[in-house]
Amino acid sequence: MKIVSWNCNGALRHKLHAIDQLDADILIIQECENPKNKSEEYRKWAGHYIWHGTDNNKGIGIFAKNNNSISALDWGGEFTISGLKRSHTSLTWLSSELKLFLPIRVNNEFNILGVWTKGNRDGSFGYMGQFWKYLQINDDNLQLSDTIIIGDFNSNSIWDKSDRWWNHSSVIDELFELNFLSLYHHFRNEQQGKETQPTFYLQRNENKSYHIDYAFVSKSILEKCQIEVGDKNKWLATSDHMPIIITLI
Repeated sequence: MKIVSWNCNGALRHKLHAIDQLDADILIIQECENPKNKSEEYRKWAGHYIWHGTDNNKGIGIFAKNNNSISALDWGGEFTISGLKRSHTSLTWLSSELKLFLPIRVNNEFNILGVWTKGNRDGSFGYMGQFWKYLQINDDNLQLSDTIIIGDFNSNSIWDKSDRWWNHSSVIDELFELNFLSLYHHFRNEQQGKETQPTFYLQRNENKSYHIDYAFVSKSILEKCQIEVGDKNKWLATSDHMPIIITLI
């Protein structure tokens, strides 16, 4: 099975020819529009899909191809930080407030959590902080089954801030405790923050490249997976992000 995650940089309906070349079984597409409100061609291409977004033009969609099936998972809930001397509304949060996460079940065999962290301009928990909050609510759900957490996290350990327990490196450590490893770093034997292959080119500038897209995989299926990052010479004309391609044997 081939699983592809790609931030399409908008207007997916005009880029179908590019993504179709990968012949994926499951597509996790960030920054794509809702097929429900677009052209018949796009709706037909979308087929069996689940989409979630803050508006109809930009969200995260998961598309099942080649007769594979997906179903939505109900991973709602809330989390409260306890033990402090004072109470405050910011100490409790709901999964529905966090952006953007889409959990699904594939062929009733394993789970995928599609990710597109959008940050929080009104507070301190931006990007990886959003995922950290989601993780506190759903750590039990993530361990119920073989799971792949995959998508655009907009994060790297090079941007760690030492006074934030939700920084990138701390979340990587927490995922390790939950038996998840980054597929890229495991097989490439590279350290977080020292990646040799970027997944994102800011403003499509090859001199402003970063590794911010990841696939974290349950240890139980780690050795069944292979990973590839798309070649910038092929994809940069289409998006500022490279696809990450997982082959599940």
